[in-house]
Amino acid sequence: MVSVNYRLSPKVSAPKYIEDATAAVAWFFKNINTFGGDNSLIFISGHSAGKYLASMISLDKKWLLADRIDANKIAGIIPLSGQAITHFEIRKEREIPDTQPVIDELAPLFHVRADAPSLLLITRDGELEMLGRYEENAYLMRLMKIVGHKNTKLYELDRFGHNMTELTFPLLLNEVRRISKYKKTK
Repeated sequence: MVSVNYRLSPKVSAPKYIEDATAAVAWFFKNINTFGGDNSLIFISGHSAGKYLASMISLDKKWLLADRIDANKIAGIIPLSGQAITHFEIRKEREIPDTQPVIDELAPLFHVRADAPSLLLITRDGELEMLGRYEENAYLMRLMKIVGHKNTKLYELDRFGHNMTELTFPLLLNEVRRISKYKKTK
């Protein structure tokens, strides 16, 4: 497991933080084998803004392609309680109100595709979660299925709000085990 950080708004604006996340993932692909890892078993996860970044660089293939990496080589995407529409920080940078949903090239929803890696969306209770998070993730799941993606799942954790990441770890680990076992038998 490797944890990374990225530059934050307002010190930088989009797409700088997406580029930071991309650089980290590209580094993993190029270097993980030298540390005893397996670049065929790289999973991308993140919580909240980290979920947004994980989804963007995994679904919009252009980010990793700049480093000559096919995003389809990611073993699995496991985002936790993040935005599927254009992130509220980007809308703030553009002076768009929080209540105005935007789905443009900086929204994971804009990049739904059938050939994406396995996608496990985990969100908290729709009534306790941040504005629209559950609904955005449910819509992302629905659109992924409509375009023919065969391996998208959504979990909603009842009675918990946005910051309950510890509860998601068993789900995340089960998904990593499931995909790793599948890849080993291929």
